[in-house]
Amino acid sequence: EQGLAKKAAVVTRAMSRHLPHMKDGVETLRRIGGLEINALVGAYIRAAQKGIVVLVDGYICTAAAISAVKVNPSIRPWLFFSHCSAEPGHKRLLAKMDAQPLLELDMRLGEGSGAALALPILRAACRLHNDMASFEQAGVSRGSDA
Repeated sequence: EQGLAKKAAVVTRAMSRHLPHMKDGVETLRRIGGLEINALVGAYIRAAQKGIVVLVDGYICTAAAISAVKVNPSIRPWLFFSHCSAEPGHKRLLAKMDAQPLLELDMRLGEGSGAALALPILRAACRLHNDMASFEQAGVSRGSDA
């Protein structure tokens, strides 16, 4: 409880100092974003610019995704979300992004474990989409018009 209270006090002080100046996503990142969040934001934006889909994994990565979308809203369609973690705030962040995670397993392992489980699902979905035969190719009857 003491550690949590100390963290809350630090966040409160930072927000009271910086909130009046945070007019947009870039200024917010400049003032309170850590290096790891800023690096992820840059990676998400650049991946979308290059036409590369990103699999966002976990609470911290979702927080970075929200920041990236604030900086450049056009990247949102390029972001897929691997899972909803057991972190209390993760579900709220996903809701704010209108994101449907591929998995909800109450995981809290970190280390990309959600992405490791979600990636094969995405690959299978792509294979089904790209390689599935059409009705005509499979010889499926469409029925008669009578």
